[in-house]
Amino acid sequence: MSFSFSQHLVILPILLPLICAALLAPFTQGRHRLKFGLAYASVLGQLAIAVMLMLQTDREVWQGGIGVYLAANWSAPFGIALMADRLSALMLLLTSVLALAALHYAMQRWSRIGVHFHPLFQILLMGINGAFLTHDLFNLFVFFEVMLAASYGLVLHGYNAERLRASMQYIAVNLAAALLFLLGTSLIYATTGTLNMADLAARIAAMPAESSGLLKLGVTVLVLAFLVKGAMWPLGFWLPTTYAAASPPVAAMLVLMTKVGAYVILRLWLLLFSEGSSAGFGFDALLWGGMATIVFGAAGMLSTDTAGRMAGYSAVISSGTLLAVIGYGQPSLVTAGLYYLIGSTLAVAAFLLLIELIDRIRTPSAAMLALTMEAWAVDDEEADDSPNEPRGKGVPAAMAFLSVSFAACALMIAGLPPLSGFVAKFGMFHALLNPEGEAVRNAGWVLMALIFVSGLIAIISMLRFGVRTFWATPVVTPPRLHLSEVAPITALLLLSVAMTVQARPLFDYLGRASADIHRPANYIERVLQEPAVPGPAARGDAP
Repeated sequence: MSFSFSQHLVILPILLPLICAALLAPFTQGRHRLKFGLAYASVLGQLAIAVMLMLQTDREVWQGGIGVYLAANWSAPFGIALMADRLSALMLLLTSVLALAALHYAMQRWSRIGVHFHPLFQILLMGINGAFLTHDLFNLFVFFEVMLAASYGLVLHGYNAERLRASMQYIAVNLAAALLFLLGTSLIYATTGTLNMADLAARIAAMPAESSGLLKLGVTVLVLAFLVKGAMWPLGFWLPTTYAAASPPVAAMLVLMTKVGAYVILRLWLLLFSEGSSAGFGFDALLWGGMATIVFGAAGMLSTDTAGRMAGYSAVISSGTLLAVIGYGQPSLVTAGLYYLIGSTLAVAAFLLLIELIDRIRTPSAAMLALTMEAWAVDDEEADDSPNEPRGKGVPAAMAFLSVSFAACALMIAGLPPLSGFVAKFGMFHALLNPEGEAVRNAGWVLMALIFVSGLIAIISMLRFGVRTFWATPVVTPPRLHLSEVAPITALLLLSVAMTVQARPLFDYLGRASADIHRPANYIERVLQEPAVPGPAARGDAP
């Protein structure tokens, strides 16, 4: 059996940020350009690997478009299995794009507050990438904890009183979720004797209904941990406060972390509960819980006039929409939901990066003063002083950029034409109105109504904030913007435009990804039948 470089691609998104974090850890004060260069090169490498994985999976270079990597060369289910398919490769690409935007935004300011921003950022990427690639529940727990541990430090990054309060709440909630994760995993292992997802799916499908009580209890406890991260009502109360308090580049990455919970639920539910006596378990709870989350997010968005909390509630709405799409259980709707996942993530991340720049309109010196106060709060022996506000020239073009960018974010978040938010909602409505061989369910009408009303509330809230900021502010001073701040926001918005222009090819790709995850037998066969790499003696290479 030959062993090619392509077999290593699956593990590289985990190894690359891990190695980069190890290289960056010894650096403390100073050497900002060197640290940024190493971190930037790492993210660019992850972007290139994600593109290669997408090509490998979509061209079905691996059998069935599924790449399996057996860590330590132990066959599943005894060893650790990593798995890449069209969906996980797409999520890796989305992660690297957001990481590139956040890192570029942090270049001149936020990465220089404190001494461990870059190592923590790379560890965060390692955890996120591992969660997308792992095919084992215990290792999913490990990657979740790696991701969360790094996020604790990043949420506290550049700390002030508000950020400290929000981070304590964030840490407490996620520690409780980690406990639920571990308890649920233990119950599942006690029932089935395995934690490999493919092996677990095979055993659940063959399990008699009368023996599945403890298993369903374990899965229920386990999914609560994902629903905390996915911000399902009433478990997502922590999200708006954390988003509003975190620094802009960290808040942008938190948007993606929220989608990790929805991704894991989509992956697990379609794999474990598509066949056998437990088929359909929990789908209705996800559907109605997702719709309740949309109501909660819309009410919160209408009630707040703070941009950070508004972005947080818009993320809650998007999470609720995704959970309802998963619970509805229709493959064509999942395709549109995946498109919505990408578009909403880009939109909310761009808006969170934009908020800090918009705040300079009303208080042009507030950003610099706030950062100076944050720097005083950091121990001189542990962190650098906050740098001065990046130098730039205050010109009317800055106001034009902020207003156009804000309008684009508002259109995407509300789902109005002509950008990707509208295409996503149109795709979901089309799928709901054209069910596969059956009439439109009552829940489908309710879901469409909630999506429509939440979009209306979103545009009302965004317009209210825009009018107060751009028109009703007594003194409007063109803010000073640095290219490192403008470029990532522009790139995210242009990606949304590209999603709109290239909607057909993207929907085709997402349709293939959706079809893959709705065929659990393919995953079971590929993972469990992947052979270990033979040693030199077996290959005839021994002397």
